[in-house]
Amino acid sequence: MRSKVVSMARKPRSVHTCSECGYSSPKWLGRCPECGSWGTLVESAVAPKSGSAGAAAVAAVSGAVPQGLTPTTPATPITRISGTAASSVPSGIGELDRVLGSGVVPGSVVLMAGEPGVGKSTLLLEVASRWASQPAADGQGTRKALYVTAEESAGQVRVRAERTNALKDTLYLAAESNLDIVFGHVEQLKPSLLIVDSVQTMHASGVEGVAGGVAQSRAVTAALTTLAKTSGIPILLVGHVTKDGNVAGPRVLEHLVDVVLNFEGDRQSSLRMLRGIKNRFGATDEVGCFEQTADGIREVPDPSGLFLSHHGHTPDGSAVTVAMDGVRPLLAEVQALTVDPVAKNPRRVVTGLDTNRVPMVLAVLQARAGERTNEKDAYVATVGGVRITETATDLAVALATWSSLHEQPLPEKTVVIGEVGLAGELRRVPNLGRRLAEAARLGYEYAVVPAGEELSVKGMRIAEATTLREAINLVSPRR
Repeated sequence: MRSKVVSMARKPRSVHTCSECGYSSPKWLGRCPECGSWGTLVESAVAPKSGSAGAAAVAAVSGAVPQGLTPTTPATPITRISGTAASSVPSGIGELDRVLGSGVVPGSVVLMAGEPGVGKSTLLLEVASRWASQPAADGQGTRKALYVTAEESAGQVRVRAERTNALKDTLYLAAESNLDIVFGHVEQLKPSLLIVDSVQTMHASGVEGVAGGVAQSRAVTAALTTLAKTSGIPILLVGHVTKDGNVAGPRVLEHLVDVVLNFEGDRQSSLRMLRGIKNRFGATDEVGCFEQTADGIREVPDPSGLFLSHHGHTPDGSAVTVAMDGVRPLLAEVQALTVDPVAKNPRRVVTGLDTNRVPMVLAVLQARAGERTNEKDAYVATVGGVRITETATDLAVALATWSSLHEQPLPEKTVVIGEVGLAGELRRVPNLGRRLAEAARLGYEYAVVPAGEELSVKGMRIAEATTLREAINLVSPRR
């Protein structure tokens, strides 16, 4: 009996951690009480506390003064610390540098997440190729980039690199999932950029659990973060996402890294958007635009042309507006088609816009402007696969529907911007000056906007309206 008690006492303690949100429980639960996910709690061993940190914690609880270790490097006044070490380096891809702030910061860790097949690996392979094409910091040769793939074979990555014209002599490739061997490659090559695809498929020896589990993902990310901070090598990580679109693994992954990016796009569209979720070196409201082609990922520095089916002449049932994606103004076209209803109840089919707000705008168009929208089937969509959820497109929806009802196109080179209220009033929208400046840059000469702002844009006539009915009169040929 005594030996049995001793063996039970030596059994290591374990904790069950949710792979979705990082919630921890001493016992297994079928459903996570934090995020509500089923079957996501994974068991892992708890490392015993050791060292002076554990002793200091015990001393603090007991009321004694904790004794710490003598630091090897004393604290330095912040005014004496050089900021050149945190200066960014261009990656060679302008849209990526826009989202990162101004480039890749040495010693930073960037986590890029996205759905399968969206093009994460293709984009990072292009980043590695551009990086390996630039001259080294010492002026001798070009920079080295190491691309580590744990999901594909080296031959598969070589075929993709050949297809996208990403073959470079200083771009090194390693198909490896063991983190210790990856560290060995870094010591041998001493690259100036490291890309790991992906963090959920890497395995750290000495850590319990399978690759992609909570313990492994946390250990791999922590080790790579330490490598980046100690060596100054920027590291780009590919991360998987859950069915909800969040970064897979415990929430601590997003806290460990410096930058979290989300690469998103519709499979039916070639447009890809890179958004910043977390950025310690810049803002998170910048958006990078890319286009998926047969030759790889292509930058789109001026994406407004992708969302317009015409330039200048506006057909009936169409209205051009300016939407804001972060701090970036994008011209987008809203199209509406009204036809006689087939069934008793008129249909409302919406694509690329808020499915709840479009019927509301059509109701306001009927109640406040006298248009019989309830007698027609209405199909409202955006051009180019862009999705717009902000209320600044309300006026474009209303005027495109009015144009379709009367088969009367809006004036040429016209943009309409504004939010429509239930009383039929037009409400002001943020960043109106920036929106109009972007429209004027692309050649638009007339704008209908809500009243109340003193704006002047070179080369553009600006007409203000307080109600939806006034806006209709401004674009009607009877005005």
